[in-house]
Amino acid sequence: MDAARIKRLRWRTRRGTRELDSLFGGWLESSFPNADEALKQAFEELLDVQDPDLWDWVMGHGKAPRADWQTIIDDIRARHRL
Repeated sequence: MDAARIKRLRWRTRRGTRELDSLFGGWLESSFPNADEALKQAFEELLDVQDPDLWDWVMGHGKAPRADWQTIIDDIRARHRL
């Protein structure tokens, strides 16, 4: 595992709200280490999305435009029973 990559991603999962910090930081800690490289890359790209869009997707008010992003969102929603 690339420690510098994880450190950088920990910083990037710090969002505008504690809720998003917790949801995305939690996925980083629990699921990222076991994800395949394609899903890891998708997670990094997902973190470029603006917070209001992430929030809408996590709350189920919309769907992510990419299937790999939606896979991550669905996993977050399932883990937190959203």
